[in-house]
Amino acid sequence: MASHQRFAGNDETRLAAIHRASASGADVALISRGGYGLTRILPAIDYQAVAKAVGCGTQFVGFSDFTAFQMALLAKTGAVSWAGPALGEDFGAAAGADDIMEACFGDLVTGQGEGSGWRLPKTAIKKIAGEDVPSSADVVNDPYSIDHAVLWGGNLAMLASLVGTPYLPVIKNGILFIEDVGEHPYRVERMLAQLLQAGILAQQKAIIFGQFSQYKLVAHDKGYKMASVIAWLKRQVTAQVLTGLPFGHVATKVVLPVGLPVTLAVDGRDAFLLWGHQH
Repeated sequence: MASHQRFAGNDETRLAAIHRASASGADVALISRGGYGLTRILPAIDYQAVAKAVGCGTQFVGFSDFTAFQMALLAKTGAVSWAGPALGEDFGAAAGADDIMEACFGDLVTGQGEGSGWRLPKTAIKKIAGEDVPSSADVVNDPYSIDHAVLWGGNLAMLASLVGTPYLPVIKNGILFIEDVGEHPYRVERMLAQLLQAGILAQQKAIIFGQFSQYKLVAHDKGYKMASVIAWLKRQVTAQVLTGLPFGHVATKVVLPVGLPVTLAVDGRDAFLLWGHQH
């Protein structure tokens, strides 16, 4: 396997791999791992070639650092890719591949996927420094749906890093989903503030939190945690804010279309993202 410093090959090698996948005619082009490295080669990717491959049936699948590629592809061509597993981290997991992840990926490969559903977390209100802060941001409301809204997003750090570049798509009335790993709540809030102050969050109909994993709270936080961030965000936006989406740097992850119009339906604590058959 090629390697160069911390990368899976030098820039030219990794570009060639993307373009080789685009010309392969394969049903699926799956990332081997995440990390960092796509941002530095975004200007050199032949997006029209990738979009042509998508149009001919190749599904590009990945997450984490791959978010940069997905956003750039969507911004440059409007082509749909898929937020989903990585070969090494997911299919090659030491504990074995997660059953739900495998089933969702299988639905993608066979063209049977119609959507994904999850159970919204329960809400409990706690007093923190005299302020009511929900331990989960989801309040059970009357049933509602948001129809024909473009689903987009992925890794929050990658999204924030693309603000102000030509590689972040302009999505109006969309549904933004986000996840991250190893990011303390204050850093998550800082990245969300960047998207907020750039006017991006105001253009969304819904913001869905996936899994934010592998961070550690410290005594200095004094009760400030991820639920505090979500509660803060709900005060800043008019969009629906939901949590608990099974997607991110976790074993159990669904597969989501990036750039496809979907319906978000919520009934009590049951939430669904629906898009129908794609083949």
